[in-house]
Amino acid sequence: MKTERVTGGGSPEKKFDRNVPKKPAVPLKTDHPVMGIQSGKNFINTNAADVIMGVAKKPKPIYVDKRTGDKHDLEPSGLVPKYINKKDYGVTPEYICKRNEEIKKAQEDYDRYIQENLKKAAMKRLSNEEREAVLQGLKKNWEEVHKEFQSLSVFIDSIPKKIRKQRLEEEMKQLEHDIGIIEKHKIIYIANNA
Repeated sequence: MKTERVTGGGSPEKKFDRNVPKKPAVPLKTDHPVMGIQSGKNFINTNAADVIMGVAKKPKPIYVDKRTGDKHDLEPSGLVPKYINKKDYGVTPEYICKRNEEIKKAQEDYDRYIQENLKKAAMKRLSNEEREAVLQGLKKNWEEVHKEFQSLSVFIDSIPKKIRKQRLEEEMKQLEHDIGIIEKHKIIYIANNA
């Protein structure tokens, strides 16, 4: 067997191997081929039997897209649902599962942080004694403002007197509103300012 080795110049360098058997000699000009050998095999019947007994060849799937009969392969067309036959079809990918876990963990951390802040700034319930004390204080303030309002002169002729009367009316109105709210609600919560 001859082996070729490429050297740096790019031309193959042939190496002769003596262990390889020799090829048969070239026939001489006087040698004639053997003629007249006939076989008893009936090739027509054999081929017919092979076709009859053989498994039918499955036709290649195609589709026709025009009236004129243009044929195209069905597989690369996208008309065959091949992805639903995969073993991992419908399975959520691993990176999405990881991302969902990270989002869930971040949401839990945020909820925990919010709960801690709500506990720090939780609402405090006002006791009945404190409620009564606040109510009495508001009524006392209303009486003082009302007494001051009653001591105003009947005839208001200057702008400072008008402004003072309006301010007292607004204070009385706000105090009446606060007293009404506290009397209406028996349970009152106040925010901790800590």
